[in-house]
Amino acid sequence: MTPAGTLTTFYSFCAQSNCADGTSPVAGLVLGVDGNFYGVAESGGANYSGTVFQLTPSGTLTTLYTFCSQANCADGEYPLAKLIQGTDENFYGATEFGGSGTACEFGVGCGTIFKITPSGTLTTLYNFNGSDGSLPYGALIQAFDGNFYGTTYLGGANNDGTIFKMTPAGTLTALYSFAGADGARPVASLVQASDGNFYGITSEGGAHGEGILFKITPAGLLTTLHSFSRTAGDYPIGALVRATDGNVYGTTAEGGDNGYGTIFKISAEDEFPTVYSFSSIDGFGNSGLVQATNGSLYGTTYPDSSANEGTVFSLSIGLGPFVGTVPSSGTIGETIQILGTDLTGATSVTFNGIASTFTVESKTLISATVPPGATTGVLKVTTSAKTLKSNVIFQIRP
Repeated sequence: MTPAGTLTTFYSFCAQSNCADGTSPVAGLVLGVDGNFYGVAESGGANYSGTVFQLTPSGTLTTLYTFCSQANCADGEYPLAKLIQGTDENFYGATEFGGSGTACEFGVGCGTIFKITPSGTLTTLYNFNGSDGSLPYGALIQAFDGNFYGTTYLGGANNDGTIFKMTPAGTLTALYSFAGADGARPVASLVQASDGNFYGITSEGGAHGEGILFKITPAGLLTTLHSFSRTAGDYPIGALVRATDGNVYGTTAEGGDNGYGTIFKISAEDEFPTVYSFSSIDGFGNSGLVQATNGSLYGTTYPDSSANEGTVFSLSIGLGPFVGTVPSSGTIGETIQILGTDLTGATSVTFNGIASTFTVESKTLISATVPPGATTGVLKVTTSAKTLKSNVIFQIRP
């Protein structure tokens, strides 16, 4: 979809016999460093337990892996979480069920965390056992320390969900078990702020039973920042986003001024203003948010009970344009992609102040080489009109 709202369908699933190409790709896509998109289909595939796929920008889909390919679905089944691409350029994700761990209340495995190469070689890194969590719905994030952090919907000491840390080798540590009053059943992924702490939401629990917004340190110290209620918005299930103003934004699926959900902001002072209340013409605001390189926030709404079948929306909050990088880390001499909205006429690209050689591929894309002497810091692109900064710190890998 263009920023102006022109939509193009790249691919329609279940185009192959018996839906071998997958169905229900609810998790969304991630742009790989090779310029292709990668994602998961929750169901379908040869074993009807979900797939991992690659999609080219022209719309050619390749199934990379079909789940439940191992006995008793030891490789997992029903991937629900969005993939992420790690600093090693492999993809990481989770399956809702399956694995070789202890069977959960549904009589099947409690879910897995996996790594898959761009060519489709899958490795199961961890099998959940219930006590350490079960049903990992939200996407993983790779934090500043190189470890992966995430949540599970159920399991833990009280079966209300967990927050965990996992090393790239697959060693998992349960950082926190929810207990109802402090939140329950987290659905969305975490987001890491510039101070190194993580922010997240639970869909239930808290003072009003409608979910909480929390902050947790890498060591596992959790602070409840806000308990959701009907008046200010409740049932938050969409992913949070840290915008370029340093604040974290998110959505609630219900409540607010009109009962259709809200967009909220959590600031550095831990304040909690409502930025927007959805109405019947919008639909229910249950999706996560993304910030585009033009500075605006984008998301989708769920259908209401009328003829409204949902919308795609943008929200301008006065933030200026920036540039993003794919990937967000690199080694000296590596070529990376820089994404923006108006990069034509770029005159310089610097990595934390060190000039780089680059090529302007289009008005939205620059290819740049990580220069000798570059250190971890902000990437800047200078054009005739302005200087654009990266929205995240670009990390130099050894």
